[in-house]
Amino acid sequence: MALMSLTKSQGKLLLALAKASIEQGFATGKPVKPQRGHYPPELWVKRATFVTLERRLQLRGCIGMLEAIRPLVEDVAENAFSAAFRDPRFPALGRDELDGLELHISVLSPAEALSFDSEQALIAQLRPGVDGLIIEAGARRGTFLPSVWDSLPEPAQFLAHLKQKAGLMPDYWSDTLTVSRYSTQMFKSSELA
Repeated sequence: MALMSLTKSQGKLLLALAKASIEQGFATGKPVKPQRGHYPPELWVKRATFVTLERRLQLRGCIGMLEAIRPLVEDVAENAFSAAFRDPRFPALGRDELDGLELHISVLSPAEALSFDSEQALIAQLRPGVDGLIIEAGARRGTFLPSVWDSLPEPAQFLAHLKQKAGLMPDYWSDTLTVSRYSTQMFKSSELA
């Protein structure tokens, strides 16, 4: 199911909301709660997002959802707050880090299951730079956003690293392995400034 693309001005609204949610986190310890009427109806549709924070081109936090369970504006506000203060890989963001903080919002399409009978058949279907992937094996699950192709441009390498992220060996294979793909529409604070 294709979803309507968001406009650049809607992207600016989402980036401003993400920044405000982080700033409110410093003041109150809670994310912004978006109010109806402050955002257009398109931003109240249920969508899944990831919010990524970078400083000096280094990852500083990334939190998101793979399934659309809440309105887009609420998902962005919650994920921005969580990326700043709850990413278990990093200490909570400090106020001194706001200057030079780059925000990326990835709005996900619904995931589509891929059909394959071998690792080679799976790799042949991958679209570098386009596909975000979700890999699942039993209770293990991991995802890479399409932006990860920038640092892992080879499909076999991308898949091996994703397996590791999910807690699997890079050469793991099983007939019960499931893989889904999704695409994203990304908004970056540096591009919409």
